[in-house]
Amino acid sequence: MSRRHVPLKEGCTRVARVIVGYDRPLETFFAQAIAINADGQEDCLIWQGTYPGELPTPRSAIALIEPYCDVPEDLAKQLETDRLATLAQADGPNQQAAKRALIIGEAEPPRPKPGG
Repeated sequence: MSRRHVPLKEGCTRVARVIVGYDRPLETFFAQAIAINADGQEDCLIWQGTYPGELPTPRSAIALIEPYCDVPEDLAKQLETDRLATLAQADGPNQQAAKRALIIGEAEPPRPKPGG
């Protein structure tokens, strides 16, 4: 997984930090905009890219954070490079189990029926 902190726009007080990146197991880019509430706790104003394929392109993630950030000109290229760097990686057993649980609510792989 890649994580890139993006500089906030000058005068932007609504958020404390913004992060974008690529999540290889979920095959999606993601975007987070995090604010600090009155109690000093973190609140996510934006947290997208938590489902498989939800944000398929760097631009889809960047579009979500643009209101808060001075987006570097080469950020989309950096994110695509992050994605390309993961192409030879495969899911391990734990990632496979997590995907099954996330996508279809199945904690264990299907097992053959006895006698069948």
